[in-house]
Amino acid sequence: MRRIRRSFLAAWLALSGCALLAQRATRPSVVAQPNEVEPRIRLEVTRVNVLFTVSDKKGRFVTDLTKDDVEVYQHKQPQTILQFHAFNDLPLRLAVLLDTSNSVRDRFRFQQEAAIEFLNSVMRPEVDRAVLMTFDSGVRAVTPLTNDLEELASAIRDLRPGGGTSLYDAIYYTCRDVLMKDQPPEQFRRAMVIISDGEDNISTVTRDQALEMAHRADVVIYTISSNASRVQTYGDRVLRYFAEETGGLAFFPFKVEDLAQSFQNIANELRHQYSLMFRPEPLLTDGQFHPISIRVKRGKDLIVRARKGYYAPLM
Repeated sequence: MRRIRRSFLAAWLALSGCALLAQRATRPSVVAQPNEVEPRIRLEVTRVNVLFTVSDKKGRFVTDLTKDDVEVYQHKQPQTILQFHAFNDLPLRLAVLLDTSNSVRDRFRFQQEAAIEFLNSVMRPEVDRAVLMTFDSGVRAVTPLTNDLEELASAIRDLRPGGGTSLYDAIYYTCRDVLMKDQPPEQFRRAMVIISDGEDNISTVTRDQALEMAHRADVVIYTISSNASRVQTYGDRVLRYFAEETGGLAFFPFKVEDLAQSFQNIANELRHQYSLMFRPEPLLTDGQFHPISIRVKRGKDLIVRARKGYYAPLM
C-alpha cells in the first residue's frame, strides 16, 4: 500500500512540474511599467545627425544657408560635414505633457487652455500628429498619436489634477515609448511641450536620464511654466534647463494670451530648420555624452539653436 501511495505521489509531482513548466513557457513577457527603470539604452553611433535653426537678433529665420556656411565642432575640434539639408515643411510629431499633480491645482485651468491653444496654433491635421500625456503620481498616455484636434481638446478638458509630480518619468517614457517609434527620424520633426511648474518629487529616473533619452530621441523640448508668482523658482530653472539643452525655448507667461505670438514662433521654427550629419573624429566608444556646437560663418549676430551634444556608443 505504501508503494502504491509513493508511486501515485511521484506521478502527481511529475505531472505538476510539467504543467508548471508549460505555464511558464506560455506566460507573456512583462512590459516595463513607468516606475521600473530599465538599464541605460546605448545605441551604436557612427554618424551623428543634428537638427538646428538659425535666426537673427529680431527672431527672423535664416533659410538660405548652404553646407559651406556652417561648421560643426566636437570638443572644440572641427568635424567634417557629410550631409547637409534645409527643411521647410517637415511633418511634426508632437507630445503635449500636461502636469496633473496637486501642485498645479490653482493654475490647472491655465494649463488646459495653454495646451489647447498650443495644438490649435502649431498642428496641421493633414500631416502632423500629436499625443497627450499626463503626469502626476504616474505617467499616462491619454490619447494615441492622432491628428484629431477635437479629440485632443476634449481629452484635455476632461482632465482633473491630483497626486505627486513625475516630470522626469514623463519625459523619459514619452521619448522612448512614443516619439521614437516613427522612423526614420529625419522624416519627422519631434517636439515636446511641457506645461508644468517643474517641481518633480516622485520620478524613478533622474533629470539627467530624462535628458539623455530626449537626446537619443532627437526631441526638442519647449516648456511653459505655470508659476504665476513672477519670482523664479527651482522648477522654473528645471524647465529652462530642458529647453536649452535640447535646442528649444522656455516661456514664463502670466496668462494664456501672452503665449499667442510665442506659439506662432514655435510653429515657424519647427518648420524652418537645417539638418547636418557628421562622423565623429575621433570615433569615441565610451558611452559618454560629448558636447558639440554649430557655428555659422556668415554674420556674427546670427543665433543657432540645437541640442548640445550626443551619447557615444558603448563598446
